[in-house]
Amino acid sequence: MSALVISRLDYCNAILAGLLHSYTAAVQRVLNCAAQLVYGLWPRDHVTKTLMQLRWLPVHEHINFKLCMFVYKSLSGNAPTYIANKLQPVAQLHCHATLHLATNNDLIVPPCWLHFGECAFTVATPRLWKSLLADVGCATSVAVFKKKLKTFMF
Repeated sequence: MSALVISRLDYCNAILAGLLHSYTAAVQRVLNCAAQLVYGLWPRDHVTKTLMQLRWLPVHEHINFKLCMFVYKSLSGNAPTYIANKLQPVAQLHCHATLHLATNNDLIVPPCWLHFGECAFTVATPRLWKSLLADVGCATSVAVFKKKLKTFMF
């Protein structure tokens, strides 16, 4: 049941990245109702503990999880080229190759002057990647990265 719910809510939700919580509130309500349905709770029951028991992240955090997975896969060479081409590691720049950041799989955040532009994949994803702990980004495999990332987001 949970795979069905998450897969339907996960479809194309990356376009909601960086938006205010008021825009993702409707999707969050659907997730809360699904958790109530799975556990047989009444409509007025709180679902925060239920979501944690199901290991379902809130919608906003789930979007961030998905974006971090795109970055990790592109840095490890497992992402499609159209995604990998949107992200530019610091190590690729010749003038910054000697910086300490080049060893941390850090990404270049392009300048952005509009709030709407901050929601773009090329801007939101590197900012999100920089906000992670170094321990999370240095995972050895996708499974280890998923586990560390989910623990970090909970």
